[in-house]
Amino acid sequence: MVDENVFLLHSLFMGIFITFVYDLLRIFRRVVSHGRLLVSAEDFAFWVYCGAEVFLLMYHESNGTLRWFAVLGALAGMFFYRKIVSPLFVKYAALLLAKLLGLLKRLLKWLWKPFGFAGRKTGGAVHRAGGHIRRRMRKMCRAVKLRLTFLVKVFKMNLKA
Repeated sequence: MVDENVFLLHSLFMGIFITFVYDLLRIFRRVVSHGRLLVSAEDFAFWVYCGAEVFLLMYHESNGTLRWFAVLGALAGMFFYRKIVSPLFVKYAALLLAKLLGLLKRLLKWLWKPFGFAGRKTGGAVHRAGGHIRRRMRKMCRAVKLRLTFLVKVFKMNLKA
């Protein structure tokens, strides 16, 4: 009976941990903008990680046997963490991280000013070189995107055939 109570407690903490990790992901998404593809990749990696963690918990605690009270314990941990801690944690951690990144951005901008001044004094050669590099990178990104789009369409056509 004691072992089952300890297992229930571990599954409760596992639920809290899983929800905490997802909150870290949510904070990151609030601070750094994401496209659908990146969000999907992050979610896939998160669920693979969580599945492995739950499997290891089940393996170590109950020799791989699925115990429903453990599943309910994990769900209870997720529920209580989500209702009590998560709203405030995500809101204020994202706000703090956004402020810190804003300060870092301003600091880097300030540190970059002498180089911009040097570029203006050299007739804009440094600035033009940066613009050339940006244009080449954009062109290369467009080419990669077109190639990937083509490959996805070919893949879909092959799936239908």
